[in-house]
Amino acid sequence: MTVENGSAPARAYSPLSAIAIAVVATLGVLYIVSQFLRNSVGVIAPNLADEIGLTPIEIGLLSSIYFFVFAATQLPLGVALDRFGPKLCMLVSIGFTVLGCGLFAVAHEIVGLVAARALLGLGTCSFLMAPVALYARWFPPERFSTLAGIQLGLGSLGAIFATAPLAFATASFGWRITFLGVGACTALIGVLVWLIVTDDPPGLKTAPRRETLRESVAGIWQVIRTPSMGRVFMAQLSSYPSYLLIVGLWGGPYLTHVYGYDLQGRGDILFVAALAQVFGSFLWGPSDRLFGRYKVPIIIATSICLVSLVLLATLGTLPAPLLLAVFVMLGLSTGASSLVMSHGRSLVPPHLLGRTITLLNIGTMGGGFLVQFVSGTIINLFPAEAGVYPLAAYRLVFALQAALVLTGLLAYFGSRESHLDR
Repeated sequence: MTVENGSAPARAYSPLSAIAIAVVATLGVLYIVSQFLRNSVGVIAPNLADEIGLTPIEIGLLSSIYFFVFAATQLPLGVALDRFGPKLCMLVSIGFTVLGCGLFAVAHEIVGLVAARALLGLGTCSFLMAPVALYARWFPPERFSTLAGIQLGLGSLGAIFATAPLAFATASFGWRITFLGVGACTALIGVLVWLIVTDDPPGLKTAPRRETLRESVAGIWQVIRTPSMGRVFMAQLSSYPSYLLIVGLWGGPYLTHVYGYDLQGRGDILFVAALAQVFGSFLWGPSDRLFGRYKVPIIIATSICLVSLVLLATLGTLPAPLLLAVFVMLGLSTGASSLVMSHGRSLVPPHLLGRTITLLNIGTMGGGFLVQFVSGTIINLFPAEAGVYPLAAYRLVFALQAALVLTGLLAYFGSRESHLDR
């Protein structure tokens, strides 16, 4: 059976079928790699600083270059997803990821590390977008946000592995051997993708949409001009990058410099935050059906994120239970990213799906680059004593991030609701 590109499948494919479960599990494991790599600098940053002599600006650049390259590839990726299909995009991306892991493991200076992180950003750029585009082809529209939440929830295990498990592996084997192992695992996942993943469910075939390059670019502009898309974009730009800023980069140095935690101690707290995000991804994913709309749960989640940042910025040194609670709030709230993506998807016709979700992911990853790079510059303005930066530096970074989240929240309030996929 063949269906036209951009239309709903002629029949709903069951998410509980054996092949569907195998495909979702494989793509979830693939996204684990992406989440691990994007968040891995946070735990090993002090190790990199000691071994290679990196400054805060260089650490910020090392982490943020991943997000810059990732964001820069999103619009071309959106065109590729709509023209060539998710599977081919994933297989090409996997090759770059394996290469990036190898280069990172053997680099001995900042130039090599930055080049490796850039390759990793290029390689993992499709590991969320391609699976959710595939889910839109396989399953009925009302299941999209749930499956996107499952994808994010499974992938967030990678963020967990980038906390205490990465700290343990670094202490046991060193970070270089660890990244070689990640590259090998990624190659094996690529074999699974090649063997069992198809762009369309069994028995269905999506007819290719024959667009010229000009029409493909025009589709990007159509998405950008969609009413309320800019407001949804602002919600994506501000909230999830808060997690990337703290858990993905400065949480480790903050816990060490301000509270005196060692490698294992900071890994444990970041582990709890990552675990909260996994739970949040599964919690927020189907909440649009519970509330009957997107805006209410997104506003609730973003408000929780804002409160956690305000507490970090205003209370100085927090008691241990409150510190842990704040990191849990941060992880839980930023798990709503799939819901924001679903809201944006509902505003456009189906044939623009790839370009829409990749545009919104520019907000996620471009925001990650912005906040990580700027925060490194800000922290470097403060004098360090024996490599330790003062609490005031971190409080300023948290306060500026809280201002960004508040701006995104206020912009999102004015977005329109869409029930096109109900």
